[in-house]
Amino acid sequence: MDRPTFLMTDPAGFDVSYRINPWMKPEAWGAADAQAARAGSDALRRALEGLGAKVETVGAMKGLPDLVFPANAGVVLDGRVVPARFRHPERQGEEPVFRAVFQRLKARGIVREITDLPEGMFHEGAGDAIWDAGRRLFWCGHGPRSSRAAVSALGRIFGKETVALELATEQFYHLDTCFCPLAGGHVLYFPDAFSAEAQTTIRARIPAELRIEATPDEAAAFCVNAVNLDEHIVMARAPESLRRRLTAAGYRLTEVDLSAFILSGGAAYCMTLRLDRSSAPAAQLHAAE
Repeated sequence: MDRPTFLMTDPAGFDVSYRINPWMKPEAWGAADAQAARAGSDALRRALEGLGAKVETVGAMKGLPDLVFPANAGVVLDGRVVPARFRHPERQGEEPVFRAVFQRLKARGIVREITDLPEGMFHEGAGDAIWDAGRRLFWCGHGPRSSRAAVSALGRIFGKETVALELATEQFYHLDTCFCPLAGGHVLYFPDAFSAEAQTTIRARIPAELRIEATPDEAAAFCVNAVNLDEHIVMARAPESLRRRLTAAGYRLTEVDLSAFILSGGAAYCMTLRLDRSSAPAAQLHAAE
């Protein structure tokens, strides 16, 4: 693949019909939200394609509303896919759907191998295993959804360093809701989402000048749940405070109205799964082009 490639899902089956995180309020969902979801998904796709990305689409399926969040479907690096194993029964029906998707992608040569986690552990995909291309490691969330043991298992499968970060709140239940490595070496994150030990780990590994700490309002706007392509960041509508700081750090923002998906506890990163990530250093990638 010669350009960034993402998996997205048709939002026709999306709604908020159950509650597995504090953001979800089924009683508040209405027809206007469904219309806003279609508009938001289309706008996100256009934003990614406008930055040169290609988007593969998964069809909607009735009864699987969170299928619109394929970041949770698996971890992908160097063409290898590790499919998710969901903790909540409400999402376990997504597993065979995404496995079939990965098999079709393999048949087309978009991915090359599908490797399962050992039995007895949960892991919810790239939402809890975020590849940091600059540092060449996985930041791995655990606690609310993913098992601590899965962090080591992913390290063995991919042969890469994994850094475990314990999530400490119900609101920020996946790592991608509160932690985003950026191409310039910065990390945008919400410290209060993490245990004291995890905060210490982050501070020890990331210099202060590269840490961009989101405020509670910025985190609640799901701006940390962003897609980063070089200096570009695609995210939900941002408070002016965060917009100023990211712009000052050299990033260019594309903001999308994803308010319907925030009602389910997800935004731009959750709604995508990047399929072309490579562990090769940037110099090797450029030499191969």
